[in-house]
Amino acid sequence: MDMTPSFLADLLTRVAVIGRGLSAQTDRTPLADLCAELVAGRGEATSLALAGSILDRIAALDPAQKRAFLIELLARFGPDESRLAEAFAAYQAKPGPASLRALHAASEPASQELIRRLNRTPGGTAALVRLRAELLTFLKDSPELAALDGDFRHLFASWFNRGFLELRQIDWSTPAEILEKIIAYEAVHEIRGWDDLRRRVAAPDRRLYAFFHPAMRHDPLIFVEVALTDAIPTNIPAILAEDRPRLRPEAATTAVFYSISNCQEGLRGISFGNFLIKQVVEELRRDFDTLTTFVTLSPVPGLRRWAEAEASREAPRLTAAQAALVARLGTTPEASTDPALAGLAARYLALPDGPGTGARDPVARFHLGNGARLERIHLGADPSPNGLKSAWGVMVNYLYDLGSIEKNHEAFANHGEIIASPAVQRLARATK
Repeated sequence: MDMTPSFLADLLTRVAVIGRGLSAQTDRTPLADLCAELVAGRGEATSLALAGSILDRIAALDPAQKRAFLIELLARFGPDESRLAEAFAAYQAKPGPASLRALHAASEPASQELIRRLNRTPGGTAALVRLRAELLTFLKDSPELAALDGDFRHLFASWFNRGFLELRQIDWSTPAEILEKIIAYEAVHEIRGWDDLRRRVAAPDRRLYAFFHPAMRHDPLIFVEVALTDAIPTNIPAILAEDRPRLRPEAATTAVFYSISNCQEGLRGISFGNFLIKQVVEELRRDFDTLTTFVTLSPVPGLRRWAEAEASREAPRLTAAQAALVARLGTTPEASTDPALAGLAARYLALPDGPGTGARDPVARFHLGNGARLERIHLGADPSPNGLKSAWGVMVNYLYDLGSIEKNHEAFANHGEIIASPAVQRLARATK
C-alpha cells in the first residue's frame, strides 16, 4: 500500500470530507463551545471535520473578534483545577516518578489539547501558524495572552524540531508557487522580480536553500542565499549587481551567506536557523571541495538606533567625539565613510553592556549563538535606503570557522562571551 506523505494527506482529506457530511450544523454554535466539543472527543472523521470548521470560522473573524475569541479560550481552556489538586495530593502522599508524571499531565491546560486536535485536520498546521502570527500582534494590548502563546510555542517547538524539517535547494526548476513565495518572503535584500530571482537561484555561482515542514510542503520556513566567491566580500552591491562577473563554481574558495529570511511570523522564537546554516555548510562541502571559508555578509540592524539613543542620553556613555560623529551622520551622508564609524560599530557589536549580557544586535546574537566569529566591519557596504536607515551602510562578516564553531557557541551560550577577531577587538577597545 502507498503510504507516502501525499497519500496520507489525501486520505486525511477524504476522512475530513466524510466527517463534514456526518457532523451536525455548526454555524450557529458559539465558537468556543465547538472547541469544547472537539476537546471532549468524537469519532475520527467527525473530529477532523469539526476541527476544519473551527479553523474556517476563526479565519473569518476580524481582528477584534479574533482577539476576543483567544481571550475566551484562555479563560475556558486552562488546567483542570480539581484534577490538578488530586494529582498534587497523590504526589504528596507518595512522591515518585509515576505520581510526578501524573502531576505534570494534570497541570497541562486544555488549550494545548485543543491546539493538538486542530492540528490534525488537513491544513491545520499552516492555519495554526497563521493564528499564532495574529496572536503575537495582540500581546501588546492583551499581555495576558502570553500564556496562550506559551502553549503555541511549547507545541511548535516539538512539531518544528529539526528531525521533521527537510532541506531543499531552490533552483529555476522549483515550482513557481514556491518561487513566488521566495520573492515575497525575502526580508533582507529585496528581490526585484523574476529576473533578479533567476540571478540568485540559477547562476552557477549562486545557491539558495530552504527548510520545509511535511505539513507545509509548499511554504518555506526559512531560507538562506549563498554566493560562491574567491574572497571574503566587502559590500552587497558586488554580490547583487546584474552585470557582476560570474565565477566558475569549481574556482570558488568562499561561501558567503548574504541573506537569511524567516518566512513565518507565526514561528517567531522557534529556532531552526542554526540547523539551516550548519546543514548548508555540509551540503556545500560535499558539492565543492575547493571551499575553505564560510562567512556571512550581514546587516547591523540595531546600530543606528543604539548610537542615536546613546548620544541623546543625559549622561552619555559615548565619548564626545563619538557623539559628534553621530550628530554628523544624522545630517551629512558623506560621514558614513568616516573611519571612526567602524570603531563605533565595533563598540556596539563587540563590547556588551556588562559581563555575560551578550550581544546587543539581533543578527549578531543569531550568528554568535551559532558559533561564528565577528570577523570584519565594512563601511559603505549597503548603500540601499534600508541599509543607510538602520546602520549608515555598515555591514559585517561573521566567520564560521569549522574548527571553532562548538567552542565559540559554548562561550556565547554559557557566558555571553562575544568572540571577535583581533582587528575588531582592537577597534572596539580604542573607542572606550
